[in-house]
Amino acid sequence: MNPGRQIAFGYSTQCNIRCGHCVAADASPGAIKMDFDRAKDIIQEMARCHVTGISFTAGEPLLFFDDICKLIQLCRENEIYSRIVTNGYWAKTREQADRVVSELMSNGLSQLRLSYSRWHQQHINRENILHAALSCQKHDLDYFISFVTDFSKKDDSFEQFLRDHHLKFFPEPVIYFGRAGEFDRQRVFTDYRLNICSMNPYLSPELDMFACCDAANRFSKTHFFYIGNLRNDSVDALFRKREAHVLYHLIRTMGLTNMASYLGFKSREIVHR
Repeated sequence: MNPGRQIAFGYSTQCNIRCGHCVAADASPGAIKMDFDRAKDIIQEMARCHVTGISFTAGEPLLFFDDICKLIQLCRENEIYSRIVTNGYWAKTREQADRVVSELMSNGLSQLRLSYSRWHQQHINRENILHAALSCQKHDLDYFISFVTDFSKKDDSFEQFLRDHHLKFFPEPVIYFGRAGEFDRQRVFTDYRLNICSMNPYLSPELDMFACCDAANRFSKTHFFYIGNLRNDSVDALFRKREAHVLYHLIRTMGLTNMASYLGFKSREIVHR
């Protein structure tokens, strides 16, 4: 996305599949949807507060296709970069994929992010991902495949499928929250990385804002990532609160590895997962 303020926009928590690794699985009890007119007002307010990128996420955004098309159109009118994160359920054939991608393009979508993993693909045929990606290429819509993995051999065939079809993808590690909280963690040893995170905030359908799009309502005892609610504060006030938070700033700039070292952890105790 463009430099500046960016945010993950949770229009609804409703999803049409139930993935075994889903980080958002316990974020809200049941499916919750933001009021459409309120969503439009929020995007207008975000534009005035110099938000330059909005990523529509949470559940499956394209279950509310008409609403999302109007919201990305509003983003285009306000010169906001827009992204949709989707599981690709709608791309069962090339023709269906072409229709959806063409309409998203006509409404001003900037980028499509396709979720892919051995957990997603228990519910969605991997051919859907191929159809969606090829349609993006055909219509010149920027896209990438988010390949969620625990870096085990179980994922080799899933990765090879992407490589065989020359698709653009980025491996992303499983986040051990939500349903994945019960997984046995795979230790992945790498070079001594900084572990810096851009920490783009997340806005939930209930209008709660969290400092990190992946952490959301985790740390329920300390509420470390909770910033506030738009019923009580403005968009600008919540962004300023996030930007002034010293620890958030250190995670974005210094990184967790250096923070741990500074706090006295021995290098061998800082394990990368």
